[in-house]
Amino acid sequence: MNALNPTTEAGLVSVQIGGQTFGVPVLEVQDVIAQTAINRVPLAPPEIAGSLNLRGRIVTAIDMRRRLGLPPQAEDQRASGVSVIVEQASGELYALMVDDVGDVLWLPPSAHEPTPPTLSPAWRDLCDGLYRLEDDLMLVLRTETVLTLASPPVGDTPNSTRRTADLATHGDRS
Repeated sequence: MNALNPTTEAGLVSVQIGGQTFGVPVLEVQDVIAQTAINRVPLAPPEIAGSLNLRGRIVTAIDMRRRLGLPPQAEDQRASGVSVIVEQASGELYALMVDDVGDVLWLPPSAHEPTPPTLSPAWRDLCDGLYRLEDDLMLVLRTETVLTLASPPVGDTPNSTRRTADLATHGDRS
């Protein structure tokens, strides 16, 4: 699920984060929900907003603004956020907290372009190319990479990387 199939149309859910348009592969999106109560997770990396309850399942919420190094939303806009629920091959659910969700776009493979080398290195690692839309550029999020965070400097593993689920759902077992 990491790379787009170059021979079929790409289905992407368009989302807005900090004024930038991103695409999340539609086959990884399980649901889109309005802002809901989120419980903080002690000692979680700053990108993890906490956990939420989605129809009886605990879902790790990722603050995409923090994940992308963007400033937080203005105080008067915080209540209008949306979460895109993505499911990974492992069956784990994650809520990507975004500013807004747009349409599902079906784009031809010929319109896909590589990630520009001028994009910041942090964003380049999280993206799988781009599409030129009528009035915007849409960067394609590589969700597997988005969900891989560096562990906080706790204990004796300061530079290791671990899956978000390991840290937020199961805790730090170092």
